[in-house]
Amino acid sequence: MPQIAAASDGQRDQDILELLQAGQQADAFGLIMERYEQKVFRLCCSILRQSDQAEDAAKESLVRVWSALPKYDARASLSTWIYTITRNRCLTAIERRRDLASMSDDAVALEVDGLAASGDGGPDDSAQRQLTALVAELPERYRQALTLFYYQDRSVAEVAQMLGQPEGTVKTNLHRARAMLLERLNALGLGDTQTWLEAVA
Repeated sequence: MPQIAAASDGQRDQDILELLQAGQQADAFGLIMERYEQKVFRLCCSILRQSDQAEDAAKESLVRVWSALPKYDARASLSTWIYTITRNRCLTAIERRRDLASMSDDAVALEVDGLAASGDGGPDDSAQRQLTALVAELPERYRQALTLFYYQDRSVAEVAQMLGQPEGTVKTNLHRARAMLLERLNALGLGDTQTWLEAVA
């Protein structure tokens, strides 16, 4: 097995790398599951927008990570390598469903993981649901960046890593996503747009 270097994002995954160096793949994968299982699922949700398909894609991604782990050579950081496998599985899932009927607007709003509020049905809950629907209608590149950054509390650097994009691209997409939301809110006559945007902060 090639010599494995430390992960480029610091020492966070050094323990996993050391286990791989020692040939302890099962133990290394156990730590990967603890550290990345939920992140993989959330990335799948942000790309696929359907929780059932996201769950399937996440499972398939982790199986592929396990299968490919002996070949990991650290040319990319462990997290980048895992997210690349995950994105590829999601793209495959999108290809599979292209011939299926499009989801309804209601399904889109309900299936975006982490966006729907769990409020008590009051005015704030209604506003959150409407904002969720508007976010779901954004172009994919804007929706993914906004979902990961605001709703999943990822930093720009983390979003860039998860989506395989430069940080500058993520910042641009976040800016354009906010601008599109403001435009749509104004067009709907929903009043103080700043109050609405604070709902995603």
